[in-house]
Amino acid sequence: MKKQLFIALIAIAFLSVAQRSNAQSSAPAANNGHDYQFAAGLKFGPFEIGPSAKYFIQNDVALEGILGFRKNGIVFTGLWEKHMPAFNVEQLKFFYGGGAHIGGMDIGNHDDRYYANRTVKFGVDGLLGLEYILPDTPIAISVDVDPRIEFVTGSAFDIAPALGVKYMFK
Repeated sequence: MKKQLFIALIAIAFLSVAQRSNAQSSAPAANNGHDYQFAAGLKFGPFEIGPSAKYFIQNDVALEGILGFRKNGIVFTGLWEKHMPAFNVEQLKFFYGGGAHIGGMDIGNHDDRYYANRTVKFGVDGLLGLEYILPDTPIAISVDVDPRIEFVTGSAFDIAPALGVKYMFK
């Protein structure tokens, strides 16, 4: 419940800033695709925190890699993302997609389970999110949710919300 409330509050704040920025800007939208070729930054979530990089392979399709550090473990996530305009706000993009993750965890309690041995963790990911490009800056901020199924010792489903901050390269 706390995670859902946190995501809802972030999304509302994000959208209100986007609406305010759009109201102050009179310039027409640049295009329906992305505003940069490559971006690098950090992703912050309840399960993993770490560096991320996004590269557009088409005007509206990107690949993103995230190296997530977690308590006694590390996870690499690779995602395919489709981007499109959101709410008629020039700098705001909606994105969705999917991918996979793989990583390792040390002995101990993780995700409400006890692991007696070092464990390889892998699974499939979905993705839904919003990305806002701060006007007149090379900074993009994103919020997303990553529903995922993990296959460790049996399967487990969870939803991982995240906040991302990236520096854009044209």
